This record gives sequence, C-alpha cells and structure tokens, in this order.
Amino acid sequence: MRENRTFDLIALGEIMLRLSTSENERLQRHDNLRKRTGGAELNTAAGAAALGLKTAVISKLPDNDLTTFARNRIRFGNVNDQYIVFDRTEDARMGVYFYEYGAYPRKPRIIYDRKNSSINKISVDDFDDSLYTQARCFHTSGITLALSSACRETAVEMIKRFKAQGTLISFDVNFRGNLWTGAEAKECIEAILPYIDIFFCSEDTARLTFLKEGDVKSIMKEFAEEYDLKIVASTQRIVHSPKSHTFGSIIYNAEEDKYYEEEPYRNIDVVDRIGSGDAYISGALYGLLKYDMDCQKALEYGNACGAMKNTVLGDLLVSDLKEIDAMIRDHQTTGRVSEMDR
Repeated sequence: MRENRTFDLIALGEIMLRLSTSENERLQRHDNLRKRTGGAELNTAAGAAALGLKTAVISKLPDNDLTTFARNRIRFGNVNDQYIVFDRTEDARMGVYFYEYGAYPRKPRIIYDRKNSSINKISVDDFDDSLYTQARCFHTSGITLALSSACRETAVEMIKRFKAQGTLISFDVNFRGNLWTGAEAKECIEAILPYIDIFFCSEDTARLTFLKEGDVKSIMKEFAEEYDLKIVASTQRIVHSPKSHTFGSIIYNAEEDKYYEEEPYRNIDVVDRIGSGDAYISGALYGLLKYDMDCQKALEYGNACGAMKNTVLGDLLVSDLKEIDAMIRDHQTTGRVSEMDR
C-alpha cells in the first residue's frame, strides 16, 4: 500500500530562523549574527533528502522575505515545500532562536523567541485530504506537540489520518523542558504511542520523562511491548567537552526481539552539535525505508549521519550518500584509513 507514494517521508514541524554568533563570541556583545534555517523535523527531512529519499515538510509561515529565505534554503536541500502554508494575519511571525557556541568549560547557549509564531495557527483544515496518501512515512516530534494546543491537536490528528492510510509513523520524543513539563509530555505522548511504528527516545528522556527504570535495553523493550512499537531507537552521546563528543545508538527490532549496536564514533571534532540528533533520525529512517526495515542499515546510516552533522555548521546535514557510505566503510575498517579523500 505504501510502495507507490509520492514521497518517502513527510515531516510536520516548525521552521525557524537561526541567528548565531561567530565561534567564541558571546551573544551579549557580538554585533553580527549569521542567519540560517532550521527546525527539528525540517532537519530530518533535509538529511533524508541528502541521502536520496524524496521528502517534504509541512509547516505554516508568514508571507514575507524571511519565509522566502527559508524556502530557498529548503529547496536547496532538495526538500519539497508544497505543504508549507501561509499565515497572512497581521501578527504572523516566524520563530527565531539565537545560538552561542561553547568552549570548555562554557557550554553552548540557546535563546528562543518563538512564542505565538505562525506554526501555532496550523490546522488540518489547511490541507487537502489527499495529503494523507502521499507518504510512505510520516514524522514529527515532541517539540511540535509541545508548542501549543493547536499544534498538538493538528499533529495528533495528522498522525491518526496518516496511520489510517497505511503510512508508517515515526516519532521523536525530543523533550524540551522550556516548552512543557515531563508530566505533560508523558501524558500526551503515551496517548499517541499506540499509533507509532518507529520510536526515537534517549535513555535520559525515558528515565526523566517516562519514569522508566532498568538498563537502556530493558527500557526499549518495555516501550515496544507496552505500545506495540515496531522499532525503538536510542541515541547515546558522551560529551567530553563542547568540541569533543562520542556518538552512537542502540536499535531494538520488536519482531525479531533483537538489539542492534556497533562501535560508536569516538572523539568527534564538534563544529556545531545542533541538529545532530535529527540527522541521526534521517539516517535511521533512510536505512529503514531504503532497505525494507533493515535495522542494521538504520544503525549504520543513523550513527554516521549523526556523527557527520556534528562536524558541519548550521542545523542541516550537508553531505551526500557517497560521503556517508565512505564514512561507514572507514568506521568499519580495522586497518589503515586514508586521511584525505582524493
């Protein structure tokens, strides 16, 4: 039923303007800010598109020059923007966030200015019912659910409508304490978990938000058994310093009752960590959708894309399938690896 869909992946979420300092500058004194486009679900759609999947993004934005800038960046990333609708009310606005790079022992900082942005007016009535037959997989996150009651209602209804059309449903908890409480997140997400096929949740979030106990593997299996989830994935990041991370993951396939793991990417030279979790999801979904739900492929592409994104400025994964494949080969090689691709 999903084989002949227009898109491999459609993602729902807020598209934001990012304003960031130069490296080692502080927001409180820096005069010049670099503007970029980002947003959790857009980041995932763009990463999957970079690997070759056909993707689209659903969102609502004001009709102004900032939206033109964002849509140009979205199109440059090969993500279809036909499901971006316009907010033409007088108070239409695009969410903004300000980013300051970190350097040990100073951590990176983010300041959000996104309250009452246009995404909060999004409704299922903005879209034709044909939308729900267009994707093999639909993806959204807890950030979208947390933004407002309107976003939550729209996201939940879209999940149900896509699911009714046989679409795979992917969901990233992506908990943000500045948007809602752990109790609010737990209540809302547990209500939609019966509709979810592919579930992304970190170990820390599982413990703090869902009050899970035990080791990470038992937590993942418990989620799968309790809510009939097909795939559960958990990223594992060790922050040695703002500029040095180790990144990997575990994936659990409920049908096989099997865990997938590999050696993590160690001591990554971090240029910009924003969006690396979203890039991980893009790689994992690529592996699942391209290779008939192959969790080994999902693991390899997810880990490689997450690690790669840490080395790239901005929210979006800037890479391609050839580079990611080479990165996976190098990661799996036990002998000498060339220091230059030439």
